[in-house]
Amino acid sequence: MNKYEVLYIISADLPEDKREELIKKFSSYVETKKGTVLGIDKWGMRKFAYPINFKNEGFYVLMNIEFDPAEVDAMAKLMNITEGIVRQIFVKK
Repeated sequence: MNKYEVLYIISADLPEDKREELIKKFSSYVETKKGTVLGIDKWGMRKFAYPINFKNEGFYVLMNIEFDPAEVDAMAKLMNITEGIVRQIFVKK
């Protein structure tokens, strides 16, 4: 198991309850794949440096996890197809 930081941006158009559902969805995904969520830090709404998909701001979430390296690609693909996620990045600590 390796430690990762996952930073993802949730669309500003989503209401608060949908945002919380997405955060819970990804943390439960990590736990079902036998990983550990070490912490979730909600940075809140922030402006983008440049427009992404014609949007200028999004809700930033930083999640620290301990996860199997083979599962990282699968989680990244899940985030790519999830509606409401603008961008994500995985960084190995």
